[in-house]
Amino acid sequence: MDITFYNNPKLSILIPVLFLAWEDDILTNEEFKAIDEFIDVQEITKEEKEFLKSKINLKAPPTRSELYQWREKIKKTLESTVRPENLLGLGVLIANSERPALKGEDIEKIAPAFTKMETKLGIISKEIIDSLLQSRNTITHRHNTVESFDVAEVTKILDGSQAEIINKVKNIIASPEFALAKYTDVNKYREHVMEWCKILADEGLGSYAYPEEQGGKDDIEGYFSIMETLSYHDLSLVIKFGVQFGLWGMSILSLGTEKHYRKYLPQVGSLELPGCFAMTETHHGSNVKGIETTATYNHSNRTFTINTPEKYARKEYIGNAAQHGEMATVFAKLIIDGKDYGVNTFIVPIRDKQQNVLPGITIEDCGVKMGLNGVDNGILSFNNVVVPYDNMLDKFAGVNENGEFESPIPSDNRRFFTMLGTLVGGRIGIPRSALAAAKTGLAIAVKYGDKRRQFGPEGGHEVPILNYRMHQLRLMPYLANAYAIHFGLQYLTQRFINRTEDEMQEIEAMAAGMKAYSTWNTRNTLQECREACGGKGYISENRIDDLKNDTEIYTTFEGDNTVLMQLVAKNRLGEFRKQFGEMNAATIFNYVISQAKTGITEKNPFTIRNTDEEHLKSSEFHINAFYYRERELVSSAARRFKKLVDSGLDTFDAANIVHPHMLQLAEAYLDRVMLEQFQLQLDIINDEAINQVMQRLCCLFALNKIEENKAWYLEQGYMEGVKTKAIRKMVSQLCWEIRQDAVPLVNAFNIPDSCLAPIVTNRSAEA
Repeated sequence: MDITFYNNPKLSILIPVLFLAWEDDILTNEEFKAIDEFIDVQEITKEEKEFLKSKINLKAPPTRSELYQWREKIKKTLESTVRPENLLGLGVLIANSERPALKGEDIEKIAPAFTKMETKLGIISKEIIDSLLQSRNTITHRHNTVESFDVAEVTKILDGSQAEIINKVKNIIASPEFALAKYTDVNKYREHVMEWCKILADEGLGSYAYPEEQGGKDDIEGYFSIMETLSYHDLSLVIKFGVQFGLWGMSILSLGTEKHYRKYLPQVGSLELPGCFAMTETHHGSNVKGIETTATYNHSNRTFTINTPEKYARKEYIGNAAQHGEMATVFAKLIIDGKDYGVNTFIVPIRDKQQNVLPGITIEDCGVKMGLNGVDNGILSFNNVVVPYDNMLDKFAGVNENGEFESPIPSDNRRFFTMLGTLVGGRIGIPRSALAAAKTGLAIAVKYGDKRRQFGPEGGHEVPILNYRMHQLRLMPYLANAYAIHFGLQYLTQRFINRTEDEMQEIEAMAAGMKAYSTWNTRNTLQECREACGGKGYISENRIDDLKNDTEIYTTFEGDNTVLMQLVAKNRLGEFRKQFGEMNAATIFNYVISQAKTGITEKNPFTIRNTDEEHLKSSEFHINAFYYRERELVSSAARRFKKLVDSGLDTFDAANIVHPHMLQLAEAYLDRVMLEQFQLQLDIINDEAINQVMQRLCCLFALNKIEENKAWYLEQGYMEGVKTKAIRKMVSQLCWEIRQDAVPLVNAFNIPDSCLAPIVTNRSAEA
């Protein structure tokens, strides 16, 4: 009798494995070896082994007809039985489908070798079984939204202590006065945004961060929460609000003294005094130290003359300048008796109350932009504009009665960075605003994916597009990112509020990095959301176009992201050098031992190819992998930089060569911070149902980041291909599992319906 699968249960048990191996038409060398080794250890005849090995012959793959027969056998078995737990269980069901043939002891004998083969193949049984079950038209068709946890409780976790102010702002932006509209007239749009700002100021929201004696609540955390919540609404409003009450007002608060607070802050907070923040120059961008605008001190009448020395030293992209601003905080080089004392800040009037431009001031309109057209960006030039002595913001530097420069901070560099450090709040507000925009896009795309149906099994109903694996892979990692970044930004905010002087450098670097991290994530999230909504995502009334266009500049203002990431990397290298500078022989020895221990525990032959589901989902595995990448990139960047300098290269050139390496280092550091904060959050969530879904999100965030960087981990020998392949499959499986909770998870953002899209709220957009 000829040997076939269908008359020999010891052979047919391998049908599911062979089908999976050949399913993509490519049997890899690793798959071939794993199956070949399994065949060799089986207690079967030589002829039977030869038959099985003929089915993994790379030169003679199975025919389409044979693959079809295997698939139909699997499908028929799954239709007539309960769900198997793993591939071995499925193989046993196939082997015994005609008549009981394999006994318990037979299965026990084969199980260890079968499990070993699965591990080498990188198979995750649960994910594979789910995939195979799709052919029964049960999983894909019926896998829908299930509210498995209390959505309101998750909202409480996200809002934390800021729930009261967050809900107040949500009620305001959901009111009829704040109805979203499309504008073809830029000037009309700008005036409408200004009216919204006035309403917010009347509600006391503009002065929220200012001292109580100046009409505020002295609550910077509340201010950040206001900015973030407004970002569910119109982003031009957010930026206008941020320029007026943040940049303009906070520059006075951070760089000025009591006399400035009393004179200006009450009017700034009430919006009686619209203003600007004039730092950026056309030819210098992020290089604040290189600006050319001058402020020359005149001791005879104790005034400063503000001047733009040449065309490209003009202040550009200045919010509030083109239409509404009456004053500006101007960054300029202080000149006393011909000597340059570096960048300082001055309050300069630019318009009167009747909106007339003042003498010596030239204002140009930046015109229509890619987005944020409700913000009146302008260009400012100064032609020997004289301002009084008291208009210098003198918290960190000033001119004494003798006309001499003085400062409590003797170092020019330290004074400069201290001055800029006081403005780090902007680099906390912007990433939080960007995150809110990403959450809005996700809420629209996920809800639409749950409602929109397309295709389906032959003869059956159409299926929600959110049930398709590829659609899940497009959106679920970004949903996990949103939660991870939320907890990361909460951590940054608390670090900033409770900062000490010793911590400021690290906090500034973290703020710079998280600004870049969050805004890049928002850019990518919204692009995916647009595509995931198909043609509907391209229709303006569904908001994704405005969210995309308005946040595009987020990657550039408040510091270009690439430049900011270099700042992060320099900080991490500085910490690394400091660590080793303070080490004695004993601590260096301990560091070497620690590195060796990592090699033993994390890079041993078993761990680097471990595809066990429990291991892949282990929070310890995740954080160890993130820490390992961060440590290796820091130490290798330091070694590489030192080697270049030791070879005679200038430090500037050496840094330029190492920049791509430094960006990877900054990203690794930020990934680790986000994961660490997500994991710490899980430790304090007591609700079991919420904790479970958050565990899945956290696991997806971690594994997706590892999968994105798998090439690096493979190069380092930290993982083998079989493990990265298993991680890829686990990412897909987690997206599948999170799908049922996706709508409740975006509902937990609690975004007002008026800020979402007609495709998910069934409301009509205002024309």
